[in-house]
Amino acid sequence: MRKAFISPSKYVQGENELLNLGYFIRTYGDSALLIAHPEDVERVKDKLDVTINKFNVTLVESGFHGECTRDEIKRLKELAREKKCSCTIGLGGGKAIDTAKCVAEGDALIIVPTIAATDAPTSHSAVIYTEEGAFEDYAYFKQSPSVVMIDTTVIANAPTRFLVSGMGDALSTYYEARATSRSFTKVNAGLPCGVHEGAAPVARGTKAALALAKLCYETLLEDGVNAKIACDSNQVTPALENIIETNILLSGLGFESGGLAAAHAIHNGLTVLPGTHHYFHGEKVAFSTIAQLVLENAPQAELNEVLEFCSAIGLPVCLADIGVNSITQEELLKVAQIACIPEESIHAMPFPITEEAVASAIAVADQIGREFKKSKGAL
Repeated sequence: MRKAFISPSKYVQGENELLNLGYFIRTYGDSALLIAHPEDVERVKDKLDVTINKFNVTLVESGFHGECTRDEIKRLKELAREKKCSCTIGLGGGKAIDTAKCVAEGDALIIVPTIAATDAPTSHSAVIYTEEGAFEDYAYFKQSPSVVMIDTTVIANAPTRFLVSGMGDALSTYYEARATSRSFTKVNAGLPCGVHEGAAPVARGTKAALALAKLCYETLLEDGVNAKIACDSNQVTPALENIIETNILLSGLGFESGGLAAAHAIHNGLTVLPGTHHYFHGEKVAFSTIAQLVLENAPQAELNEVLEFCSAIGLPVCLADIGVNSITQEELLKVAQIACIPEESIHAMPFPITEEAVASAIAVADQIGREFKKSKGAL
């Protein structure tokens, strides 16, 4: 059986770690193309100035347009060549990070997230959008980022909602990796550069990936509540440090090398409902994880544990929590139809999938969440 595991060459996190950015630039040369939204640059400008002077490096600001499009990628590649940049830095949220991945194409890439809202920073893939902001394609590169560097002080001073959303994304990691392992489904770690998924040789997940995914879930339960409190107070504590590592590293390695299943597919289906558009990826994944547990008829104790965790940190447990106050059977089936398209990860579940079963799981998960909130006096 062919197995695969992929990870960044180096992951480092710590308080004021941005002050060491110049050190990592120096491992490649003396200049870097900085791909970042101007607001993110402004948030950390003092630290960038210090590291530039300390390590005598140059940051070439790119004037990033804010969207990962083919034209923007082409423009930034030309700028990097023109300025003879030694490496590429993606600083900020998902769009800047994905654009940096596309510009670097797997070489000399430093990723610096300023929020811990998703597990994308460690992966070797990116999402490309149209100029209008619609999904266009996935891109896969020959390796994961060279360096993923996290300044925990920056994360602590970002809005707590980002951290909580990251925990929602991380919440699905173990359950999806477990399903993928049971069904012997292929994982993204096996996808080579420049080859679309359908043409790639199949690789299964490793025991290491499943173990990391389980640790991801265990750390959420252990440190999630206290990490949220710390972020509310803009303080770096051991609990917050553990959750930052969980949201970014453990979840990132877990999803890419362990596999995705129903939760992320259901999330993708939910995006057709206009009410969900104002909610973060991880918030929708949290509810979708509950739907996956219903779909696979998970033990009641497991379902209750997830509901209690979501309630404790403020993650959604029902559709109303992600902007859907009512839903018709027709809408449920539309969500399920999108979640069940042939290329979706839902087919990693270790049993046959039907659109009707998925629609029913979403409806029941919603009702379970509503009844849970009612029992807590939240409705």
